Amino acid sequence: MIEVTNLTKKYGDHVAVDRLSFRVEKGQIYGFLGPNGAGKSTTMNIITGYLAATDGTVTIDGKDIQKQPEEAKKSIGYLPELPPLYMDMTVGEYLKFVAELKKVPKAERKKQMEEVMEMTRITDMKDRLIKNLSKGYRQRVGLAQAILGYPAVIILDEPTVGLDPKQIIEIRDLIRELGKNHTIILSSHILSEVSAVCDHIMIIAHGRLVASDSPEGLQKLMSGSMELELSVKGSYEAVEEALHKLSGVESIEQKGTGEDGCVQIKLVSKDNADIREEVFYALAEAGLPIMSMQHTEKSLEDIFLELTEDVKPAEVQKRKLFKGKAAKQNEEDTDLSADGEEADAAPSEEEAVLEEQAGTTAEEGDE
Repeated sequence: MIEVTNLTKKYGDHVAVDRLSFRVEKGQIYGFLGPNGAGKSTTMNIITGYLAATDGTVTIDGKDIQKQPEEAKKSIGYLPELPPLYMDMTVGEYLKFVAELKKVPKAERKKQMEEVMEMTRITDMKDRLIKNLSKGYRQRVGLAQAILGYPAVIILDEPTVGLDPKQIIEIRDLIRELGKNHTIILSSHILSEVSAVCDHIMIIAHGRLVASDSPEGLQKLMSGSMELELSVKGSYEAVEEALHKLSGVESIEQKGTGEDGCVQIKLVSKDNADIREEVFYALAEAGLPIMSMQHTEKSLEDIFLELTEDVKPAEVQKRKLFKGKAAKQNEEDTDLSADGEEADAAPSEEEAVLEEQAGTTAEEGDE
């Protein structure tokens, strides 16, 4: 549906988007994540035609956004972070104006306006001036204009900003409902929202894609080992002796002591192996009852922080990019494999350039 290839955007010497490539498939909800300044809004503005790229291409349903802007934009509904509203219009007047701009057939305008107002719960505000609406209702009006015309792709930049908890839940439900018939790209800083709504998550840092997978796939990707937290009745020494016999155990750590003679243990397995059954039988054989066992997983917040930590762009390229599917989408830019097996091999020409740039930046900073 959308294909972004080697997208680059520069503001003077600052590179906001750095050779970004990804593909958006039809009929899915995509979450677009990244820290402030990562290039999310710039990328969205380029995809929608609001900004021109310095280099690279964006095609929407086979149409280049720069070469065929009018045809490409027919497929897009866009809600920017600051909704493009005319404050002196009523809600009804504004939506009628948007419907005319989008060339919605005259016979369908009234019906579509009523449907999108009902979807976004603003029917009662139809005759009110937009300047007299709360921030939450203005956001809903902005969402209504994005949906109007029923475009194939709906791009939402922070759609729940300024909404109360009840409204947020309603908008999330609406996004899920829209996802049944539309392709949606959702940018948000609320990670729980992205995890709850999206089928696929893309994370960018320093203008480059560092991860692209389902929420479950990202958790699996970033979990190099399984962690177990146990409460065992017995001494730490006895527990350690029983568990060290297991080949799948990488490390054992005492976290504290509980009541009734229990010891709290953190256990890490090798190669993400599930060793819960082995642990159970080993401790049972040693006469050490397990009072509780909990499998801990990385949250989306943990994954986000790990992938977007404050490192140099060259280090992002070398250390992060090749962990997931993002590597496959950028393989034309690199010689590295998607799973990172060649990460320790001799650096490619591009890596050498990135390292040199990073080194130059560091030297300039020292001066």
